[in-house]
Amino acid sequence: MRFVKGHGTENDFVILPDPDGSLDLTASLVTALCDRRSGIGADGVLHVVPAKLSAEAAEIADRESGRSHGADWFMDYRNADGGVAEMCGNGLRVFARYLVDAGLADPGEFDVVTRAGVRRVQLARTGDVTVDMGAPEVLGESVATVGATEYEGLVVDMGNPHLACVTGDPVTQLDLTSQPGFDPAVFPHGVNVELLNLVGERRVVMRVYERGSGETRSCGTGAVASAVAAARLAGETSGTWTVEVPGGVLTVTLDGRASHLTGPAVLVASGEFPAFALS
Repeated sequence: MRFVKGHGTENDFVILPDPDGSLDLTASLVTALCDRRSGIGADGVLHVVPAKLSAEAAEIADRESGRSHGADWFMDYRNADGGVAEMCGNGLRVFARYLVDAGLADPGEFDVVTRAGVRRVQLARTGDVTVDMGAPEVLGESVATVGATEYEGLVVDMGNPHLACVTGDPVTQLDLTSQPGFDPAVFPHGVNVELLNLVGERRVVMRVYERGSGETRSCGTGAVASAVAAARLAGETSGTWTVEVPGGVLTVTLDGRASHLTGPAVLVASGEFPAFALS
């Protein structure tokens, strides 16, 4: 099985090209690939499928009133635990970089189908990638628990669920080795929890515990949710925010409606994963 390995601010992915749509991507296969000791190692899998060969992509096309007719590729994203995920901002940047580097898309702007809808990407042959992350939807407030401490946070839907908690406690010192507590009545399918500090004008430091992957070095949708929470605290709905994550720096632009995420996307290796390694 051919693969490419890539990362966006050290949020890393196994990329599986599937040009004829024939790969049976089971949960056990995903967990085997993502295992950092016996597999390739990653926070998730980016399954690269032609949109015209995916029934799921066709359903999304109907939901988006045909907008995805111009999108050639479907990003079938899976978390490291094998679970299906709606969206991944860092993953979408890496997905777009792979398409351009592999000659499957031209540099510039093009659309990609994701489970959160059709998303436009913008990139040159080298450098950072910008993705349209859609309109953040604020759904109220809730509480995350880390150890014995409760942190109030903003519930933000980025196509996937987030709880972004602004705190004065230094987030670099928090223990995120286990899933923070949350209200299952608010998040029946789990949640990505962000803990963030305001460290300057429109600048935050963020750590994240991702649903299905654990603490990761970065989270693109989480960076946008964090910017939304920080902006709300500042009484703003627009502006450009710098989000520092353990794996690097991301830029989030809010305009009161849509959101855009800019950051690096790097391909680091390619090869073949032998079938016997899955037995």
